[in-house]
Amino acid sequence: MKIAVITGASSGMGKEFVLQLDKEEQFDEIWVIARRRERLEALAPQVRARLRPIALDLTDRGSIDTYRSLLEQEQPEVAVLVNGSGFGKFRYFPEEPLEDCYGMLDLNAGALMAMTHATLPFLQRGSRVYQICSLSSFQPVPYIGVYGATKAFVLSFSRALNAELASRGVRVMAVCPGWVATEFFDRAVSDDSVTYYNRIYQPQDVVKTALRDMARGKDVSIHGLAVKAQVLAVKLLPHRLVMRIWMKQQKHSMK
Repeated sequence: MKIAVITGASSGMGKEFVLQLDKEEQFDEIWVIARRRERLEALAPQVRARLRPIALDLTDRGSIDTYRSLLEQEQPEVAVLVNGSGFGKFRYFPEEPLEDCYGMLDLNAGALMAMTHATLPFLQRGSRVYQICSLSSFQPVPYIGVYGATKAFVLSFSRALNAELASRGVRVMAVCPGWVATEFFDRAVSDDSVTYYNRIYQPQDVVKTALRDMARGKDVSIHGLAVKAQVLAVKLLPHRLVMRIWMKQQKHSMK
């Protein structure tokens, strides 16, 4: 049984991966994972493949065990894995609830690593893994510090794993967009720590670029010329200067 597994599939880029992968490729089933079962079930009429909604909270390690057991029971060929679950919070770190900080570490980094580990035995030659990362993975980002640090983990882990799995013919790619118009902002914005967004992209465009970049053999996908230019700039400029520019854009001082 050939399947795709997509976490964070209830909205945003996860949902868009479901729709675009279904149009691009034939799957026996698409396993969609998120906390909100009703949102997952609503996807069924929009895809050709048989949809299997799996309601899990991936910050709970027991959920990873549940997913691993399901794989062992079904013994599928996982042609595509998309780790799309994650969230961020914009806030002055000393005022950030510790629970939210742990949540970002557990979901953005820990669950992504665990889902990848659990799925690896079921990946075949030609299988692809999309890890949803962020532009913030390339630089320190004040007021989004914990989120950015988790995404730096995702970028490093994904590129290293892509090299490790090359001999098996399995591809791993980090998808590193800038601002994307998704429900991410509904949870992330809690005060006026971050108010300047230079450009916001649409999830369907980011995913389209990611699918194309995977086909081209890239291990990092960056959508938009402005975002690519920023990635180049932060590689060349001292990070202290990059942070100073960011702080000025967000109307904060940095001495």
